[in-house]
Amino acid sequence: MALDETHDSHRRSWLESANAEGCDFPIQNLPFGVFVHPRNGPAARAGVAIGDRVLDVAAAADALALVGDAYIAAQACRIDTLAALAALGRPHWRTLRLLLSRALAHGIPGWEARRRTLEPLLLPIAECELRLPFAVGDFTDFYSSVFHAENVGRLFRPDSPLLPNYKWVPIGYHGRASSVIASGTPFVRPCGQTRASDAAAPVFGPCGRLDYEVELGFFVGPGNALGAPISITRALDHVLGAVLLIDWSARDIQAWEYQPLGPFLAKSFATTISPWVVTLDALEPFRCAAFARPAADPAPLPYLADPADQQHGGLSVQVEMHLRSAAMRAQGLPPLRLSRGDFRDAYWTVAQLVTHHASNGCNLRAGDLLGTGTISGATPDSLGSMIELTRNGQSPLALPGGEQRTFLQDGDELIQRGRCERDGWTAIGFGEAVATVLPAVAGA
Repeated sequence: MALDETHDSHRRSWLESANAEGCDFPIQNLPFGVFVHPRNGPAARAGVAIGDRVLDVAAAADALALVGDAYIAAQACRIDTLAALAALGRPHWRTLRLLLSRALAHGIPGWEARRRTLEPLLLPIAECELRLPFAVGDFTDFYSSVFHAENVGRLFRPDSPLLPNYKWVPIGYHGRASSVIASGTPFVRPCGQTRASDAAAPVFGPCGRLDYEVELGFFVGPGNALGAPISITRALDHVLGAVLLIDWSARDIQAWEYQPLGPFLAKSFATTISPWVVTLDALEPFRCAAFARPAADPAPLPYLADPADQQHGGLSVQVEMHLRSAAMRAQGLPPLRLSRGDFRDAYWTVAQLVTHHASNGCNLRAGDLLGTGTISGATPDSLGSMIELTRNGQSPLALPGGEQRTFLQDGDELIQRGRCERDGWTAIGFGEAVATVLPAVAGA
């Protein structure tokens, strides 16, 4: 990947909302998503977000008479998923992104005519129903933050918080794709088996220690054949882009069930993602060095080692989690920010996650979702889960209005936000991933 004119911080759009201070979707972003708008009937289409609008990509391609790779990519946006677009690969994505950037830019010769052509195709995001960008086929969740791993390990294994394999191998588990839900969709508090430390037998009932984990999710573009590993030098060619991801976790159910095979029902009831896929091309200005491993740590094994990946395989994405309880909403209080972390603190890079996933010949497919695991940093305000923030419920959080939280309660609304900022470049955002906790189903 490389920087090009689409990243130019001086480029402005003729759509004024895209130039507003703090806008998540300036012309330097152009994330892809799937939307439904009443004007188009019930059919969902793929579009790009620009300012406070969404542009129907296929309709724009017809209006602009695009040809070649850009036309092929745009035609893949006529359906209700980004899977066909993702499967095409980076040359198609980059060409389409470049031509859309030029078409939406102010000041390029002919911009007035392009504005007249495209303005009728811009629809208010507020009027759209935003769908999942993919019908997720497979979902893998990793454990890429060493700070999170150490924090949680310290709660349960004070003398040996980090397991011996952590710094050698990217740890992950296969999650449940069917319960990945779109932002704005509420979810039901799960029920399951739990066992108190002083009890002889488990009981079945609603989860009492409901938690979240602040994550990013990366969507796979072109896949690999079964039995064919992916080289770390080509790994990012297999990634379309990123979304915000909230990994909901039933900690008490997890504590009872996870040995010896790992997460199961404690993780499979819901995973929330944001609707707009921010492409790796848009994220290019925010690449950084990989995590600086202490001198005593082992070097990555050869299949996970690449000098270029170590030099600029990291990504600086700031992620925040906010909470607003039912009582706070009733009082008109704003959400409370719980944490602010940065994905640059991840121990493993995206390329290493992809390469390791396919290293045994596992075939990734377009639209597969790879979660990063909880994004936590070294400071108390960067901890990306309630279990860390409250020390497993020992140190309750104070909320506005006098409430406290050790874990999530029914009616709590969680709002995750993400943003990339760097001096000399236009900041871009991810929008929001939002969900509200509903009570457990009666009689379950």
